Amino acid sequence: MNMFAIRHGETAWSLSGQHTGTTDIPLTDNGRRLAGRLRLVLARETFALVLVSPMKRARETCDLAGLGGRAVIDHNLIEWDYGKYEGLTSKQINELAPGWLIFRDGCPGGEAPEQVGDRVDRVIARVRATEGDCAVFAHGHVLRVLGVRWLGLPVSAGQHSALDTGTVSALGYYRDIPAIRIWNWPAAGS
Repeated sequence: MNMFAIRHGETAWSLSGQHTGTTDIPLTDNGRRLAGRLRLVLARETFALVLVSPMKRARETCDLAGLGGRAVIDHNLIEWDYGKYEGLTSKQINELAPGWLIFRDGCPGGEAPEQVGDRVDRVIARVRATEGDCAVFAHGHVLRVLGVRWLGLPVSAGQHSALDTGTVSALGYYRDIPAIRIWNWPAAGS
């Protein structure tokens, strides 16, 4: 059993480095083009379950990748609630809170790392209860937490992974041990 974790395509804010949690913005033209190219990769797979964040950018990526008709919205996959940091870049946030790290500090007026970890753990339980491969369409920070929680690591370990827009990661097992099989693969370039 594998879980394919797909980060949504490029948006204007992902391009500018702005934190996009609850702001529901669409993909850029380039984001739509790259999301459509995901169809070539994902068409090779058979999915028992397809989950998608309720946010427009994730749903649009899922649709363009050819799996929108089968997708089930899972609110646990929504991006981290950045609270007062919504729409700000990391540089702007560090001017307000020097040394800030989302995986350790969370966001004032938004979510704490433990809250995001709890949401992700519910997704993992749902996926592990499914017989067969699963696809999950979501966002950068929440998927980074998904990757480390899959391994049984704390949310803070998410700081050690990067995840670009329009990429595919595959989580599975090595023998019976949770493992990352592929991470941050730019499938649109294939």
